[in-house]
Amino acid sequence: MNAGWVTTFNESAVVSENRVTRVDDDLPFEVAALLGCAVTTGLGVVTNDARVRIGESIAVYGVGGVGLCVVQGAALAGAWPIVAIDRDAAKLAMAAQFGATHTLSTAAGPTAASIRAIVGPGGVDVAVDTTGHVPLIEEAYEVTSPRGRTVLVGVPRAGEKARLYTLPLYFGKTLHGSHGGQAEPATDIPRYVNLWRQGRLRLQEMITHTFPLEQINEAIALLRTGGAGRCVIEMNRRP
Repeated sequence: MNAGWVTTFNESAVVSENRVTRVDDDLPFEVAALLGCAVTTGLGVVTNDARVRIGESIAVYGVGGVGLCVVQGAALAGAWPIVAIDRDAAKLAMAAQFGATHTLSTAAGPTAASIRAIVGPGGVDVAVDTTGHVPLIEEAYEVTSPRGRTVLVGVPRAGEKARLYTLPLYFGKTLHGSHGGQAEPATDIPRYVNLWRQGRLRLQEMITHTFPLEQINEAIALLRTGGAGRCVIEMNRRP
């Protein structure tokens, strides 16, 4: 109670009925946890925000929880190539396992030239930024083709502002902010569960570590190192 907008990491919570989605009893809790945000956001970005079509190219900046689901969604939609960009080699390796056709590291600097070498000088049909890092937001917009779509998922720090050349927006290029992938949980989650049951959507494979609630600080510290996929907190587990 009185947890604010986010009721995560509580042993109990009082929530509105319209914030609850019913799932089957046999759905593993760790899968249900991913469906609560990362999956619905990532797949929603592909289907609702970017409306990716078969054969369109896409660049995904940041392949953590949401970005990895954007990659999976793009693969399901038939996008090609799917370029994953991140600073962490482990995350890029995971992205390659989940559908990325190409991976690029930001550790050595901007990747715009490398992206154009893959997709052509015109740029990608869709660029998605999940990082909120201003230089990457600017690059994602820059590498989007003249009539392509840039979708922003990550939010910059307070006070930070991106500088963009806006003229292409008058001639077909679009810039769009995503709010949770515009997901409709009551209808989207059952569809995603069906994909998971058929082996078309890999969810448990995204989870690399589990922790009891008492070790949540260790889980967050591990995520900050970049050395993990999804970390799941098992609320009823004891150290």
